[in-house]
Amino acid sequence: MKHLLYTLILVPSILFGQAHVQELLKLELAQTNWDKKKKEWKPFEDFDRKFKKAIKFATFYGAFNGNNSIADIDEYSISTGQLITNTEKTPFDYSIVLGVRKIARFGYENRANVFYNGTEHSYADAATIGKVSGFEFLFEADYKRRFGQTYLDQNHFLRYVADKWIAKAEYVQQGFADIKYFEASQRYRQKIGNKFSWNIGIVQRISEPYGYNPLEEFLLPNGSLHYTSLALQEGYNVEFLPGGEINYLNQEGEIVADNSIIWEEVVIPQVLSDYVKRKKEEIPQQWNHSLVIGYDFYHYTKTFWIHSWASVMPFHLETGEYAYHKFIAPKQTWVDLGAGFILGNRLNKHLGIFIEGKYNKYWNRTWHDFSVGLNYIIF
Repeated sequence: MKHLLYTLILVPSILFGQAHVQELLKLELAQTNWDKKKKEWKPFEDFDRKFKKAIKFATFYGAFNGNNSIADIDEYSISTGQLITNTEKTPFDYSIVLGVRKIARFGYENRANVFYNGTEHSYADAATIGKVSGFEFLFEADYKRRFGQTYLDQNHFLRYVADKWIAKAEYVQQGFADIKYFEASQRYRQKIGNKFSWNIGIVQRISEPYGYNPLEEFLLPNGSLHYTSLALQEGYNVEFLPGGEINYLNQEGEIVADNSIIWEEVVIPQVLSDYVKRKKEEIPQQWNHSLVIGYDFYHYTKTFWIHSWASVMPFHLETGEYAYHKFIAPKQTWVDLGAGFILGNRLNKHLGIFIEGKYNKYWNRTWHDFSVGLNYIIF
């Protein structure tokens, strides 16, 4: 009887103990899995690792470059029989450059200087696809003075290239060409072999209202500009004096011209410039959605290379009172494009030829540059 009693007591204890042990094991396993997940998921460490990988081999640079401008120009005039010489001086040219870049060089590109100074010029920076897949970027601002005129050039872009798609965001300002816009594009990419690929996608652009001319409302039926009416609207005034003399006054009542020659050749150009600038600044930035079709081709050997790319935007969608299509004839659509071409050929040990250039046309505004030449090594 005693044995039966012990058995009845021990069996539930053993069963309860096993169940308790199993529960503890489950809790311990769950805690282990949670600790493992916590160890694996470290968002800040992952971000830090990915960020370091993204900027690895990037170069930050800043430089001040300068050189003399065009030579001083002597201007001669005669006053009461005396020779008067005036010298027109042009201040020296300079540029202040700040930038950071991570762009893999193509096989035909050699780094000319030990340090970046902002004067480097690479046509390949404008290519749709870089030398390697993955993430690349360029941020560069260049404030310069040329022939006494100051300009600000900016070129910033982020680009990611994969086997099947391309994404890019870009901001461009060309002070010399008077163009400024923000552009983002998303494209499907199809490779054909190892050298050629084509792409298709959409582009979004934001810019000032190109095509809009604030002076059109002051054009007369004969095509001439009623500039005096515009000047009066802007606060200028005309004072008629006895004897037929005329004074032209600014908004503060100060005399800015005492004859029509100075009024038309000096004052009016500034009035028109200020008016156009102000009217354009009053209008919000315009959105432009476009279809883009493009290609890239790259072939390289040590003696011959060719690199070519193009993007064409034949169809556009835009809305608003100041949409570009409302200011062009025919008022339907237009074609924008960007293209580049680089060719080099070492014909023999002595002679080599090259052709390099790029061309852009947006909203019927063009900017381009090119270089063609040969090298002959004597030995």
